[in-house]
Amino acid sequence: MEQEQVRIAENILPKYTLNEEQERKEILRQYRALLRALREKLKRGDKELVRTAFKMAVEAHKTMRRKSGEPYILHPLAVARICVEEIGLGVRSTICSLLHDTVEDTDITLEDVEREFGSEIARIVDGLTKISSVIDASSSQQAENFKKILITLTDDPRVILIKLADRLHNMRTLDYMKREKQLKIASETVWVYAPLAHRMGLYNIKTELEDLSMKYLEPEAYKDIARRLSETKRERSRYINEFIKPLREKLVAAGLDFEIYGRPKSIHSIWNKIAKKGVSFDEVYDLFAIRVILNSAPEKEKEDCWKVYSMITDEYTPSPERLRDWLSNPKANGYEALHTTVMGPQGRWVEVQIRSKRMNEIAEKGLAAHYKYKEGSNDEDRFDKWFGQIREVISNQDTDSVDFLQDFKTSFLAEEIYVYTPKGDVKMLPIGSTALDFAFSIHSAVGSKCIGAKVNHKLVPISHKLRSGDQVEIITSNKQKPTEDWLNFVVTAKAKSKIKDALKEEKRKIADEGKYILQRKLEGMGAAYNQHNIDVLVDFYKVTSQLDLFYNISVKHTDLKELKEFHVLGDKLEAPKPIKPVVEHKHETETKTPASKKDSELIIFGESSDKIMYNLARCCNPIPGDDVFGFVTTGKGLTIHRTNCPNAAQMMANYGHRIVKTKWAKNKEISFLTGLKIIGIDDVGVINKITNVVSGDMRINISALTIESGEGIFHGTIKVFVHDKEELDELVKRLMQLNGIQSVTRFDTEEKAK
Repeated sequence: MEQEQVRIAENILPKYTLNEEQERKEILRQYRALLRALREKLKRGDKELVRTAFKMAVEAHKTMRRKSGEPYILHPLAVARICVEEIGLGVRSTICSLLHDTVEDTDITLEDVEREFGSEIARIVDGLTKISSVIDASSSQQAENFKKILITLTDDPRVILIKLADRLHNMRTLDYMKREKQLKIASETVWVYAPLAHRMGLYNIKTELEDLSMKYLEPEAYKDIARRLSETKRERSRYINEFIKPLREKLVAAGLDFEIYGRPKSIHSIWNKIAKKGVSFDEVYDLFAIRVILNSAPEKEKEDCWKVYSMITDEYTPSPERLRDWLSNPKANGYEALHTTVMGPQGRWVEVQIRSKRMNEIAEKGLAAHYKYKEGSNDEDRFDKWFGQIREVISNQDTDSVDFLQDFKTSFLAEEIYVYTPKGDVKMLPIGSTALDFAFSIHSAVGSKCIGAKVNHKLVPISHKLRSGDQVEIITSNKQKPTEDWLNFVVTAKAKSKIKDALKEEKRKIADEGKYILQRKLEGMGAAYNQHNIDVLVDFYKVTSQLDLFYNISVKHTDLKELKEFHVLGDKLEAPKPIKPVVEHKHETETKTPASKKDSELIIFGESSDKIMYNLARCCNPIPGDDVFGFVTTGKGLTIHRTNCPNAAQMMANYGHRIVKTKWAKNKEISFLTGLKIIGIDDVGVINKITNVVSGDMRINISALTIESGEGIFHGTIKVFVHDKEELDELVKRLMQLNGIQSVTRFDTEEKAK
């Protein structure tokens, strides 16, 4: 069968490219590999469908090439292989993967796809097709696209799984993109797609997406950790073997069918630990995890996992607070396992993960494996419940896309906590949820009337943050109604959308008064009260909707005195012409600003290579030599951020179209404020040593210096004016050479050095 398929494929290919024989062979090799991966899933008639999709994709993309120069058809083939081999999807998803870019990039229409493959496949392909309509600058195309994908996701989860495969292949081939494109795509990946892969239970894909994003966003840190991991590989393998040996003997003696092995943690998770805990690479104790996978019958899985746990903790002492029991309470994405951290040989902590073969497949292939095992079981399905919640929120269509993306991230992509109702029913909520979120999760009417709660029988305010295991009872009052400040502390999308709905309803009542005022004014001028005239006024007063216009009129924010300047043609309003057309904006970007010191620092490779007005972001205080990008803000011109700024991922993911490539101009005359945190042993004369290095040896001006010491350790923060990153790196190096200094790290001066 496979030979026959390949022979037919060879007949398709000559029409596609006259390039070297090499390319032709590579396409056939990939097609053959895809058929091999699909072999077990092919039913009667499927092979012809796959061949038709392949032929359609080859024809559609025949003149196209990727940035790397290779034929474009290799991309859909690679996406299809990821879907089958790494996610475990089947024939229909393969067809959709092969066609996922055709409707957007080629002459093929959705009608063509539907005619050939039916409405189900056409719907998935439509979900994968980006929005190409022009949208205004204040909106974000990425957020719009993402919202569209999620709307389709609730009908068919395969949309998001294929999208993740597409994103993974794009990340694997990101080397060929321009630097600013790499930053935008990597930011979007780490901001939305990696958490989404995690939530769909695709741990391997989530890990690879995070590592690949870090490779472009934090190249130095990435290379450093990768180098150290490869240098310590032999030593780690020796240690893993020593750790496993006694456990293997016990497991064999107990007659268990098992696999046991060690695997390194991902570069991203090691880096995260270093950044969050403020430790060095050598101090990250769980550079690897030991995994025990049991081949157990479904009814004995839990029992066997706990049996293995008891053998491990007999051999090695466990850390009681590091036990994670996801057997009794699986995660919302279906993940089940037992994690424990034990003290291994040579006084090193080691994490051990225990799970069955079925649990392991769900952990690695997520949703697809989950549905495979779900057949025939009557479990309440967590995924279906999750999709139901998304559907409920998406049905409220008038949310701004960027807000929607932010809400979606905090509501649906965060880790969960488990809280209980007074009757003992369990509710899953994202981390950071408050008593008010819990009230809305029960029912929107309960949320709207909530005035407080009892958490574990103690009275708490509605803004009280809940923790896993809390038992919550909601207190309501018929006099209560939602207020604007509720939006500041709820995190679930359901609570946010219901509060916004209630506030909008309130606003609508007030706006009705404004509507009558406007109606009378227009009729008095001889203009009609119709949609055209309302749209003209909405545009003139620069409000986002007619509701805002009516509301502003009602509360006297807008007094309509400008209506005198309008012309009435027939019964239509015509806005007065603006005195200065859009010259001001052009003036701002093209005129050279006075050569003040600050403004002569940066060259922008954007619309023009003139030096232009800009300001440095206070959230990350970039200095020359830092990897930076420009962000076009409304009203403030250009703001320069470091690429590893805490807000960078969010900005690039939501507003990629506002990012401008930037580069420092060489200038040694200007100094920039930056800060360092210093930790060390509290010794006599330590401040003197530090100031000698900074002011004496390096002649760097100090803006502020604070030192707090206690119990033999000091924590210092020092703000200094440096010319560029080279000078800062040299300063850090010299400070680290002082006796008793344990760490010197840069901080952003806005942090106030906690």
